[in-house]
Amino acid sequence: MQHALSAGWADFRAYPAFGIFFASIFVLSGLGLTYALVERGEVFWLIPAAAGFPLLAPFAAVGLYEVSRRRQGGLPLNWVGVLGSLRGRGDEQIMSMGLLLFVAFGFWIIIAHVVFSIFVVEAGAGSESLAFLLTQTGIVMLAVGSVIGAAIALIFYIATVISLPMLVDRKVSFVAAIITSLKAFRANKLVLLAWAVFIAFALFAAMVPLFLGLFLVLPVLGHATWHLYRRAVA
Repeated sequence: MQHALSAGWADFRAYPAFGIFFASIFVLSGLGLTYALVERGEVFWLIPAAAGFPLLAPFAAVGLYEVSRRRQGGLPLNWVGVLGSLRGRGDEQIMSMGLLLFVAFGFWIIIAHVVFSIFVVEAGAGSESLAFLLTQTGIVMLAVGSVIGAAIALIFYIATVISLPMLVDRKVSFVAAIITSLKAFRANKLVLLAWAVFIAFALFAAMVPLFLGLFLVLPVLGHATWHLYRRAVA
């Protein structure tokens, strides 16, 4: 894991423009979602939205995988080639994975609504204010939501941590890539679980200052994940 982080940092330092570009898309999306919820008076939903937002991070890092792939292979680096990686190998497999991740994010929001509705019925009036989170019912709701959210995030992490870099690297179906990701996780449980925990804490810390920390954290994690993939799947 330390080797992957060092290699990821080296990739970012060598070509920071790519990292900042892809991170800016993620940051602007997060800020836009935050603004929309605040404008609609739905500040309460910032918590589940922020909790589920990292589910989309692997897809946002696809371009970063291509940068690391090209740098590691001594291939020319240009915007056309890097942006073209979003299409995968011309077979739309990466787009299919991206759609799957957006479905996962939508599924998480639906689950969050269900959990909230259950506890709202118990709490009664005034439960849509942020003060509700400090009540005993609110704390239990956050605990239940956190456990469910963590389970969903772990499932999709296991399915994508190896599969998305693999789709950038090789011409395979997204189903075959997911199967490879599952096998790699079984073979490297401790390392990949530790990487999942590290990613979760790093992304959370990066999102606290108005998502601005993602300009550094997302590119480094994206590049590092590529190197972790290369070590896990020789």
